[in-house]
Amino acid sequence: MVDTGSVFVNDGVDSTSESTYSIFQSLQSGPFSPSSPGEPYFDSTIPRNVTALVGKTAYLSCRVKNLGNRTVSWVRHRDIHILTVATYTYTSDQRFQAIHQRTTDEWTLQIKYTQKRDAGIYECQISTQPHRSFYVNLNVVVPTASILGGPDLHVDKGSMINLTCIIKYSPEPPSYIFWYHYEEVINYNSERGGVSVITEKGETTTSYLLIQDARVSDSGKYSCSPSNADVAGVRVHVLANGERTAPMSATGSASRILNHHLLVMSIMSSVLCYIFTIAHIRSKLPVRSSRKNSLLSLTDVAITTSTITTQVR
Repeated sequence: MVDTGSVFVNDGVDSTSESTYSIFQSLQSGPFSPSSPGEPYFDSTIPRNVTALVGKTAYLSCRVKNLGNRTVSWVRHRDIHILTVATYTYTSDQRFQAIHQRTTDEWTLQIKYTQKRDAGIYECQISTQPHRSFYVNLNVVVPTASILGGPDLHVDKGSMINLTCIIKYSPEPPSYIFWYHYEEVINYNSERGGVSVITEKGETTTSYLLIQDARVSDSGKYSCSPSNADVAGVRVHVLANGERTAPMSATGSASRILNHHLLVMSIMSSVLCYIFTIAHIRSKLPVRSSRKNSLLSLTDVAITTSTITTQVR
């Protein structure tokens, strides 16, 4: 991967949909060597996958050897729209421009203020019969920022607050990252002390906000604001004396439901004890005693139990 300032040049296809990828794979660039002496051909060492940051400038290049009196055009593949011929632009979209230095074999399509809709396949075409083509796939990415563990973080008073902001999908690291507490930029040299930031830049940039000896006054909304991505936020709760916040639920309703179930269980327990007592008494009665003369049959007890349970519900 080569950093060109506004774009990343990739050897592999990155962030491309399966349909675009399959089309791109099926297209044949070339030739990469002259079919006959003096015939034009493409330099195969030029990258065929480019990733650009949305809003920045993208550069797509092809290098043509032995061009002679032929011309090079750039064509957008999705609508077969001719964008440039030689150094002339053939589109009303002035973001597109062909760049070529006479002393080089390189032909570059420049796309300013790149948008997501610009993503896709572009064709560098030589005006031979038949045409010879070199295909470049453009990926357009939007950097994203996120703070790990959000949207709410709970820490104990006196411990360290460690907020980690991750910036992904950025062809170039952000030039700066500001941390905010509510709407104010955090001052690392304030009288409060114990506040520091560590930033590791790369393909994925990570910024750590470290606040030692957490205080209740440190609670509130924190934001990570990179130069090239949207703001990410998190709300920090500093808990004193090991307290814990109540869950965001209807605790009164939950309590009533619990009491209801306890009441039902208590009634059922009493009824079961009564059933076993009746059964024990019946086992002691003379054999000639009929079920009809029993104080209460087991069936009657079961019906009574069912009635009580229904009323409680």
